Amino acid sequence: MTTQGTQPDLLYSEEEEALRAAVRDLLADHCDAGRVIARTESDTPYDPALWKALSDGMGLAGLLVPEAQGGQGATHREVAVVLEELGRAVAPVPYLTSAVVATEALLACTGEDADALLTELASGRTVGALAVALAAAPDGAHRTVRDEGGLLYGELTGIADATAAHVLLVPAADGGLYAVDASAVTVTPQVSLDLTRPLATVTLDGVRGRRLGDAGPAVRRGLRAGAGLLASEQLGLADWCLTETVRHLKERKQFNRPVGGFQALKHRLAQLWLEVVNTRAAARNAADALAAGSADTDVAVAVAQAYAAPVAVHAAEEALQLHGGIGMTWEHPVHLYLKRAKADSIAYGTAGAHREALARLVDLQAP
Repeated sequence: MTTQGTQPDLLYSEEEEALRAAVRDLLADHCDAGRVIARTESDTPYDPALWKALSDGMGLAGLLVPEAQGGQGATHREVAVVLEELGRAVAPVPYLTSAVVATEALLACTGEDADALLTELASGRTVGALAVALAAAPDGAHRTVRDEGGLLYGELTGIADATAAHVLLVPAADGGLYAVDASAVTVTPQVSLDLTRPLATVTLDGVRGRRLGDAGPAVRRGLRAGAGLLASEQLGLADWCLTETVRHLKERKQFNRPVGGFQALKHRLAQLWLEVVNTRAAARNAADALAAGSADTDVAVAVAQAYAAPVAVHAAEEALQLHGGIGMTWEHPVHLYLKRAKADSIAYGTAGAHREALARLVDLQAP
């Protein structure tokens, strides 16, 4: 872990590599491409068995939760490693939305209700979701509900993993963040490009909630952590696309020689490799800054998202094209990666929004 004034640590520790190996082994057993595709064709893309294995079996849902609240007391660096592996598998679990965004929002709140809810989320037996549109940037505007006589009314759209959530963290117009039982609201699935992270509309019609704290800092903290660590998911996704494409081009032959031997394709893969390496540096920097509470965290997050989002899309597009005809089939998983990459490219702010934020942070005015 770094401290303010020191150089960021972009390398993985032995413990982080061991964590990666454990998560990858688990996903290999429980989250192969065939299962993920089958789930996208069903009414339940969320995989509760995989979530139980990750949260209950490995304790990963509580990595960011202090030990006093029943968590692991780890840092964003370990969470980033988990997200890399989840991105490589396009795992249909609410890890980013519950174990990161909702958890970070709760960490900005104080009081017994917030602590109790943190303990529930850390166990994984309760799934939480911040009721803010997936496209909302950390410093951007977001919709709220109205509070009338202690009851909440309103409609919120584009809420990621709301269909899997047991509790929703709802920002209200009075400035409060409220915990609302998901069974007390109407959750209507929306048509989503990424079927492994479904969106929904949440309608509150006279619902009672428990006020946890101020919505402003809680929402910003949750979205900032989501944006910064989403870069690690995008890194894992891009790395899978590059690795699988290289493997395919070594095996696929034309004119009695491997397709990967053609110079034009070598150039495309070399360029993609450079982009993935740079994404790793940006993603690790953001995770390290979040873990250390660095004064440059906002800059690190903006840089990571501005760079990682287009790289993930490019990697998935190259994988689709360079797999040829098989890449266009539903049975091959590359379409899952392209859809996730495209959906991630607008999650927690677009690359353009983060570039604008970065310009403000470093006082670089547009020409």
